[in-house]
Amino acid sequence: MRKSEWRDQPETKAALCERAAAHAEMVADEHFPELPVETIDWETSTRMQRSAGVAIYDYQSKQITIRLSWDAYESYGWEQFSRVVRHELIHAWQYHECGEADHGSTFTQWVEPLETDRHCERYADPNYWIICEECESRDPRYRRSKVVKRPEQYSCGRCGGEISIEEA
Repeated sequence: MRKSEWRDQPETKAALCERAAAHAEMVADEHFPELPVETIDWETSTRMQRSAGVAIYDYQSKQITIRLSWDAYESYGWEQFSRVVRHELIHAWQYHECGEADHGSTFTQWVEPLETDRHCERYADPNYWIICEECESRDPRYRRSKVVKRPEQYSCGRCGGEISIEEA
């Protein structure tokens, strides 16, 4: 990919995958030379609402797939979204090296060198908020889930208090 093309914003899902793969390859060359980044499958999704990206690992085939949220990309733009690509690349490296991935110490050691984030900022507004009456915690929900439909059957995961639902 030519440097002049990096200034252009990908306008299709295929172009976003291509840009993400090229960016990941450059980052991996410097930081994860043992990661076979060329074997990673790239996908986009218009259904993802809670996360901007996800690394998926098939334990049988050892295939790594990185799925990126098109909505997050449209909200962030490439400059900020490239941080998501680097975030998911860390997970890909964790899967390759350890067979599992999380946001623990093996992840955290790469946040600063890769200029990425441990968690992405919200790019979509939730449709509901789960509110604890005791500790006043607020958790977003994007779909009409079981807890949203029947909050009286559930309690706060932090303190065990009663919860209520607020529509956004």
